[in-house]
Amino acid sequence: MKIDLTDTTSSKINAALMDARRAGGAGAAGMVLTLVIVTDEGSAYDALKAANDASREHPSRTLAVIKRAGRSPRARAETRLDAEILVGSDAGSGETVVLRMHGELAAHAQSVVLPLLLPDAPVVVWWPENSPAHPAQDPLGSIAQRRITDAVTAESPVGQLAQRAQSYTPGDTDLAWTRITGWRSMLAAALDQRPAKVTAAVVEGESYNPSVELLGLWLTTRLHVPVERVVTGGPGITSVTLRTKDGDIILDRPDGLMGTLSMPGAPDRQVALKRRETSELIAEELRRLDPDDIYATSVRTPVERLREPANAETAAADKAAKAAKTVEAATAAPARVTVKVPAEAPAKAPAKAVAKAPAKAAAKKTATGVAKKAPAKRATKRSGA
Repeated sequence: MKIDLTDTTSSKINAALMDARRAGGAGAAGMVLTLVIVTDEGSAYDALKAANDASREHPSRTLAVIKRAGRSPRARAETRLDAEILVGSDAGSGETVVLRMHGELAAHAQSVVLPLLLPDAPVVVWWPENSPAHPAQDPLGSIAQRRITDAVTAESPVGQLAQRAQSYTPGDTDLAWTRITGWRSMLAAALDQRPAKVTAAVVEGESYNPSVELLGLWLTTRLHVPVERVVTGGPGITSVTLRTKDGDIILDRPDGLMGTLSMPGAPDRQVALKRRETSELIAEELRRLDPDDIYATSVRTPVERLREPANAETAAADKAAKAAKTVEAATAAPARVTVKVPAEAPAKAPAKAVAKAPAKAAAKKTATGVAKKAPAKRATKRSGA
């Protein structure tokens, strides 16, 4: 069932939801949470489809907030709320309300959403794209128990992790972290089957994928070992290597579908590591509404903790070149000083001769003759000494 309401209010939307529920024969809501999706027209379809698929596991009321502030002054001055209500098979296992807010109302979305929340039920806010810098301080994020962002949609996905670390508040999470759940489970199970002291680790994956960095940071914080970051063509994470004294434990997934787990003294095994859809990621995040402390520890670890072998070699070469230049400069400096010493000595001889010449000016010879003879004799005596 689909109901369109133009220039409406929150109370009219609530009344329409009650009428649709009665028409469907449902006396109670039967939903466990309210999922608020803050998106735009371009991403609304994909986000609603993912939420409807996730609602089959978590029946919920989905509120899609689409802000249309307007480009012209007249459009920005207009205040209007349009709603599209979907119930039944069109909304999965819950209820879906698409809220289009025009004009100044777009700046006060929380005043429209608050009356539509399910009573005594948790609230989850999801930003598929363009998440705020501080989700917990956002007007909609402040009313939620969980706040879901996605760093991979940012212009600088890896740089977005630093922003998430700075603004982290208990209840925040990111789909880049959810995507590595399978990797973390497989690696933990491998170490449980074969306990060994891990001395180092290597994580390989795409350069712009924040999940690769989060997996490396997780290994750093949990194992307390150096982790190297190797860039590959993907897709996503391609391989993880744990170095031990008995041999390397390798989890390799070159095609994004199936992974191969290699352990010392055991045959290789095929494991399922398919890249999951957004609906599966959302469904996983809705299973828990408490703060994720492990995610908090990992995202707060600086990305600089991950080592890149290429950068390390370049830095060593630059350091050696600078040291060589310093040695050359120190060796060449004394030669310049010794060259100047003999050049200064002859310059002082004429000065002393000229200074003594006026003392013999008492003779009745011309001053010019005395000045010419005196410097020549003095200079000859000095050069012999």
